[in-house]
Amino acid sequence: MTLKLPTLRRILLGLFGVSTLVGALPDETRRSPADYLSTCQVIATAVSNASDVYYPGLLSLNYAADNAHWAASSSDVSACSVEPGSPADVGLQIVGSTKTPFAVKGGGHASNPGFSSTKGVQISMTRFNQVTNNPAASTVDVGAGLIWDDVYKALDGTGVNIVGGRVPGVGVAGFTLGGGYSWKTNQYGLTIDNIAAYELVLPSGNVTTVTSADNDLWFALRGGGNNFGIVTKFTLKSHPQTAVWGGSVVYSDLEINPLFAAIAKFSSTVTDKKAAILPTIDTEAGGLVSIVLMFYDGPSPPSGIFDDLLAIPSEANSVKTQSFSSFLTSLPSTNPAAGPRALFSSVSVLQYTESLLKVIYNETVYWAARLALLDTSPFVSYDIEPFNPALFSYGSGSAYPPSRAQPLLPTNLYFSWTLSAIDVQVHDAILQSSNTIKAAAVAEGQNVDDASEYGNYALYDTPLQGIYGGNVARLKAIHASVDPQNVMGLAGGFKF
Repeated sequence: MTLKLPTLRRILLGLFGVSTLVGALPDETRRSPADYLSTCQVIATAVSNASDVYYPGLLSLNYAADNAHWAASSSDVSACSVEPGSPADVGLQIVGSTKTPFAVKGGGHASNPGFSSTKGVQISMTRFNQVTNNPAASTVDVGAGLIWDDVYKALDGTGVNIVGGRVPGVGVAGFTLGGGYSWKTNQYGLTIDNIAAYELVLPSGNVTTVTSADNDLWFALRGGGNNFGIVTKFTLKSHPQTAVWGGSVVYSDLEINPLFAAIAKFSSTVTDKKAAILPTIDTEAGGLVSIVLMFYDGPSPPSGIFDDLLAIPSEANSVKTQSFSSFLTSLPSTNPAAGPRALFSSVSVLQYTESLLKVIYNETVYWAARLALLDTSPFVSYDIEPFNPALFSYGSGSAYPPSRAQPLLPTNLYFSWTLSAIDVQVHDAILQSSNTIKAAAVAEGQNVDDASEYGNYALYDTPLQGIYGGNVARLKAIHASVDPQNVMGLAGGFKF
């Protein structure tokens, strides 16, 4: 439905107020809601019947869904939302020519504010929702608007799977464009190491297919985020899939010492690349609880791999043989457990020793207590992510990681809270905690003082060099060549 501009203006100003909608563009010129609405109207008249433009209103369910994010602090109030139904309708040439701020939302799992939300034009990829198995080519086509839960469900029973997200609710697009650590990374590398092609809408509006023959764009899209256009479809290499063994095991805080011993042993001794774990230390009801997600890419693991972990008394255990799709959906949700605001941060390490795990535990205890003094319902979680040391050996040079010489393990810090008044304090807290963990790893002799951070976990103000290292100059040059008008600079994210 297309409304006339005066009606739209009244709806926007009446619901949200002028100050909510008027912001600064990258050139710092101030613009009115009507300017953004004019762009919405141009897009509405330009797109085909496969696409629609939606505006805020009490009954605009599509608009609300298009702007909603996993963390409320990552959502904004856009002038309109666009649901393109074809690559030709994405509309980059229109937002570019009018210098209108825009955002691209895939699954909506970005924790950084403004990375996939805007006061301008919200582009929702929800209609790019296909999952097409290509047995002859051993590939799967995946639409950029899906979450991994949907992909795995569609592939259930086909006998194949792809290298994707590890927990429920994670979007395909942002995850893949940032790199992609997976349950299958020990066997096949990152998700970007398993891409066969990208369908890409260039900043000019032209649509192209990017493969390894394209050199620069191929390098840039593999970990370089949303700097080079909008990907509408990913073609990924498929791998055989049987039933898997896995689930989650919950441990009380009383078992923390034997648990850390078992995690450190797994991290340093398990060489079976089908085996993986993802331990977390979380706050819960004023106390701490540890959850270990366990996975084996087969119906049952050989003896000895998970024995130490399973021998520790647990409060709950959901581990069993099941389909990969069922395994994924059985895992704890990644939605904020306590509050609507959320931030991630990342610390790259080379190994998890018992002493480093105790530092992480102490950080959880300390910041859970500190934030409880500031907020009504804070949630603090630290994810420990051991992988096989060969995890970067499956692919060639890419935007991320800037070097494949070190097997970086991307420890994830996740803080959630309710009160917007403490946003700055939470940012400073999670950054301070990240620095404490890094310093502890360096003190142990781990060469990670200048290690790159995983962009999908990195705080919004992380310098480009902190993620892309020595690749920054090349990535800036590639961006300039494909986007000389800096159209993608009108969207949020880590910008070149």
